[in-house]
Amino acid sequence: MIPKPGDAERDVNMNKTFHEQTDDELSEKELKQIEANDQAIQTVVGSVVGS
Repeated sequence: MIPKPGDAERDVNMNKTFHEQTDDELSEKELKQIEANDQAIQTVVGSVVGS
């Protein structure tokens, strides 16, 4: 049987290694992106304040 969208009773297949990431866990890639964003914001704010 093919489940229909919105069917709350359907089974959802997941790998046994499935791990739900919580807000407390950030990947290394996400941490680097946050740091890059922070640096970009500081650069923009610094150039506006210095004008």
